[in-house]
Amino acid sequence: MNGIPEPPIVVLTALEVEYAAVRALLADRRVETHPSGTRFEVGRPPGGRGSAVLALTGQGNQASAILAERAITTFAPRALLFVGVAGALHDDLEPGDVVVGTKVYGYHGGKDEDGGFRARPQAWEIPYELDQIARHVAREEEWLPDERRPPVHFRPIAAGEVVLNSRTTPLAEQLRTNYDDAAAIEMESAGVAKAGHLNRNLPVVAVRGISDKADGHKHTADKAGWQPVAAANAAAFAFALAAELP
Repeated sequence: MNGIPEPPIVVLTALEVEYAAVRALLADRRVETHPSGTRFEVGRPPGGRGSAVLALTGQGNQASAILAERAITTFAPRALLFVGVAGALHDDLEPGDVVVGTKVYGYHGGKDEDGGFRARPQAWEIPYELDQIARHVAREEEWLPDERRPPVHFRPIAAGEVVLNSRTTPLAEQLRTNYDDAAAIEMESAGVAKAGHLNRNLPVVAVRGISDKADGHKHTADKAGWQPVAAANAAAFAFALAAELP
């Protein structure tokens, strides 16, 4: 209306399967290369409104924080979404379900002493307005066709530096003890949330599809093809959310 294009949405992913799921939903893609070598793809999201910037961070919170900062300074987005897969920490989540992180725990902070490990987590909550929009999108039930639409859960996410594939390890016990409300575990959202916080509280939302149950059977779930399904579900919901952002 005033001739100034609206700021884009930045979508970050850690794995190629996640990147492919988001990329498949972008039209008219073009490449923009950062001076440090990062290749961003900029395209038109579903619905045709505005633009979305896509990048691959690789695994881990440190890498995701660096790429998030790079994307923020380059594109000045109106919001940043991390889209990908995660392991379930509770049995009421099934492969293919979507989790919107109402809070992201950076759970590796703490103090280890003779009396045991004392958690000192960092945590970032989803911005209230984005939480309300995301819940509305989930209620509308139009973001995927009926036969493919999984449940959407609004619960905390734990983000550390470890791929968890057991319910009996010390890490699994630590999560149950200190972060029992966390529904899913992954390795990047804490870095992205921190980058958003340090950039004038840029809105950040983690959208994760459940690809396994973190219960010792990750290989079986991956072999059954749940990673691309979970990534596609997360990407579809993320763009439905992005279409409603102010």
